[in-house]
Amino acid sequence: MLQYEEIILEFEGLRPQLADLKAAINPDGLKKDIAELEEETAKPDFWNDTENSQKVSRKLGALKAKLAQFDKLNENFEDVITMAELANEEEDESMLADVKELANTTKTQLEEQKLITLLSGEYDSKNAILTFHAGAGGTEAQDWVEMLYRMYNRWAERHNFKVSLLDYLEGEEAGIKSASILIEGLNAYGFLKSENGVHRLVRVSPFDASGRRHTSFASLEVMPEIDEDTSVDIRPEDLEMEVYRSSGAGGQKVNKTSSAVRLIHKPTGIVCACQTQRSQVQNREYAMRMLISKLVEIKEREHLEKISDIKGEQLQIAWGAQIRSYVFMPYTLAKDHRTGYEMGNIQAVMDGDIDGFINAYLKSKALENNG
Repeated sequence: MLQYEEIILEFEGLRPQLADLKAAINPDGLKKDIAELEEETAKPDFWNDTENSQKVSRKLGALKAKLAQFDKLNENFEDVITMAELANEEEDESMLADVKELANTTKTQLEEQKLITLLSGEYDSKNAILTFHAGAGGTEAQDWVEMLYRMYNRWAERHNFKVSLLDYLEGEEAGIKSASILIEGLNAYGFLKSENGVHRLVRVSPFDASGRRHTSFASLEVMPEIDEDTSVDIRPEDLEMEVYRSSGAGGQKVNKTSSAVRLIHKPTGIVCACQTQRSQVQNREYAMRMLISKLVEIKEREHLEKISDIKGEQLQIAWGAQIRSYVFMPYTLAKDHRTGYEMGNIQAVMDGDIDGFINAYLKSKALENNG
């Protein structure tokens, strides 16, 4: 049958890509590293050093997950060819839907794992903290923040990542002034670091009775979630803590107690807030983790020796600073200004279909580093 033969030919054509991926992942090397780490965890005094034992355990878990993902891809790849060959010999049409489904799943796995090989940063495997801020444009900009907030939630759902709300400040009339979310999943930061920057919206405003076109801006900060980092030394005297009542999100009940916490790092002016945990102590703990994460991310990005070298960033959320534009009118287009990647189906983009942008960014960075 022609359809089975086409699938077999396509997958035989993909074999060189699978071989390249195997060379990049190096399963034998992974097995060796896993064995060495497992040997270390078996030592009687391993758990005496909590910081080191947690680091080793996390690394071991990540390596095992990477190996398991490749093994599953390899297994599926061979299964597609075997199933297609058997069904073709027996001229069994009833197998076609199953073979096609497994073939599509396997091709997606292959693309995803090829991308993961581009994630080589120290914090790429970590969870990601996303912080949204409305820029120039008032209510229009706050509505735009809410649209972006929804877009990244949808993206996380597509990847089976867990999303937790950390902070949320509603707009006066509509939308969101600012919000922070934690996205948990392997390589969440590695993928989402490409989204850090100013996002620009062009559309006919639903808040303008004259039906004029408006341009709005919102900024997104993306940080790796870091529990502890020995390179970050935050002195108690450098911190200012403010407590306030939670504003609630999505119609939730407003807290009657001042349990929300805002931490201000005085040397840099960096502010981190959390209001979604049950107690002031938990909110402070989350805000502190956000602060550590932000300081580490800036220190790494700016190649600084120590935290005291950070002067704080004053990125203007306005024209000229945007990384991507989303146009709803007079045509529909989302375009990344760094890579040139664009997509005409704006609704799909707003529903979280942004992997094309992420992939283009990672590939461009890999070319820069190899060039």
